[in-house]
Amino acid sequence: MTTSAKKRIWGWFMFDWASQPYNTLLLTFIFGPYFAEVVTAKYVTSGMDVELAKASAQSVWGWVLTISGLMIAFSAPVLGAVADSTGRRLPYIWVFSVLYVIGAAGTWYADPNGFSLTLVMGLFIVGLVGMEFATIFTNAMLPELGTREEIGRISGSGWAMGYWGGLLALVFALLFLAENNEGRTLIGISPLGGLDSTSREGTRFVGVFSALWFIVFMVPFFIWVRDPKDRPARTKGVIAAGLRSLGRTIRKLPRTPSLANYLASSMLYRDALNGMYTFGGIYAVGVLGWSVVDVGVFGILAVIGGAIAAYLGGRADSRFGPKPVILVSIIALIIAAVSIVMITPTSIYGVAVSGEGLVGGRTASDIAFYLAGILVGAAGGTIQSASRTMMVRQANPNRMTEAFGLYALAGKATSFLAPGLIALTTTLSGSQRIGVTPLIGLFLLGLVLLLWVKPDGEDDALWESDI
Repeated sequence: MTTSAKKRIWGWFMFDWASQPYNTLLLTFIFGPYFAEVVTAKYVTSGMDVELAKASAQSVWGWVLTISGLMIAFSAPVLGAVADSTGRRLPYIWVFSVLYVIGAAGTWYADPNGFSLTLVMGLFIVGLVGMEFATIFTNAMLPELGTREEIGRISGSGWAMGYWGGLLALVFALLFLAENNEGRTLIGISPLGGLDSTSREGTRFVGVFSALWFIVFMVPFFIWVRDPKDRPARTKGVIAAGLRSLGRTIRKLPRTPSLANYLASSMLYRDALNGMYTFGGIYAVGVLGWSVVDVGVFGILAVIGGAIAAYLGGRADSRFGPKPVILVSIIALIIAAVSIVMITPTSIYGVAVSGEGLVGGRTASDIAFYLAGILVGAAGGTIQSASRTMMVRQANPNRMTEAFGLYALAGKATSFLAPGLIALTTTLSGSQRIGVTPLIGLFLLGLVLLLWVKPDGEDDALWESDI
């Protein structure tokens, strides 16, 4: 049965929609904070000081992300190279989708009354690795979905779909599943389905919900998306062939300065963006005295801003190319980072403001921070969408999965940089506000390196030896 081009595109969109809850529900807004809360309580019960327990819980979470990041960084380019040599991507997506489901559902075992930290975190790493690897292979399908002029719009629409999917899943989970310490969800009811709130089953079920969400919404992907028929499958010697090709690509980087500069640039600005996502809520709690509810609203606004901007940015990408879109996005993120540093409970950019509530009890500083969050979400959604389009233009068209493996490596190779610089600067300055200023420097460095990137990538002749 032949699938129409439109169905293939919509099927490809559905991966972003299906996979986003792992980021939104598990990494950022629900399971991550719950995990820190439960592990902190466990350490306190064992006699540890409260502040030390909080730091220890954060360290465990950080090590989990570090381990998964290292696994992804060193494996992604090799797997991508092997996949290109076999001529198939879908079998890999099937395998990593299974890992996603198993890992996401593993949050159920995080019982506050006692659980195996090794088991739960091991399953979480399995799911996170599955999501990241599946993303590499689906991203590599992008150039097959349309012409060079169309893929920017396609990428932006797909990223917007992911944001909307993550938002819908987050709202559902907050309203009907995740409970607070009083056993109530955001709208004051017990978790759905008779889930036991005393054992935090509603919150623990969020991972199972994410797994079910993924299973259901990946159906259109697997029905409508197919590997190209003109790419014959290979089974013999594919590992050796993939490794040889990867070696050639790495050795060729000095002779492909546009690709090398783009990988370095994206490494820096993506690391800075992840730093903003990771520390935004912590910063708001510490500097502005926000509650978890305030942070939740902040997150929802950022997601909505990202979804709308990713869609519009995709249109701009198709018309002007990804490089201008990325440049504008980095500038917007620099403005947002500077604004965040310049917002205090009593001033905005040095201008004194009242600490009294204006709208819904929120102060002028709160509103300014919300606006900065919307700008971060909007520019972040646009830059991530345009970045994968730019990778298509920079990469060897015959080794696209391998290229996105390198792209993943670039994204993970310095994942420690933003958190480390923030931690060091905060420690030395004793100020949370000054502590986040390294993000501005990372964005600026990424912007400078991007200026050396060719909008349309290297000349095709450079890749002829790999055909």
